[in-house]
Amino acid sequence: MKSLPIIKSAIKRVVTNEKANAKNSSQLSAMRTAVKNFENAKTANADNVEELYRTAVSAIDKAKSKGLIKPNKAARDKARITKRLAK
Repeated sequence: MKSLPIIKSAIKRVVTNEKANAKNSSQLSAMRTAVKNFENAKTANADNVEELYRTAVSAIDKAKSKGLIKPNKAARDKARITKRLAK
């Protein structure tokens, strides 16, 4: 069993941190899924590659703006999928 702190403000911080962790994990997962969907569509020569590319770039930008990934990683990921799109 997980022990909670006794102090009221510490209890609030635990609850807040758990909410933030769940939200951040969800958004990071959504970003990874968007990139993976683009990669799979590009490999399969699907028709909606452009749309999936825009979705992936948007997800990367959103993760960067929320502080989930660093700006350099966002730039690197976008460069990689842009290069993949051009092939």
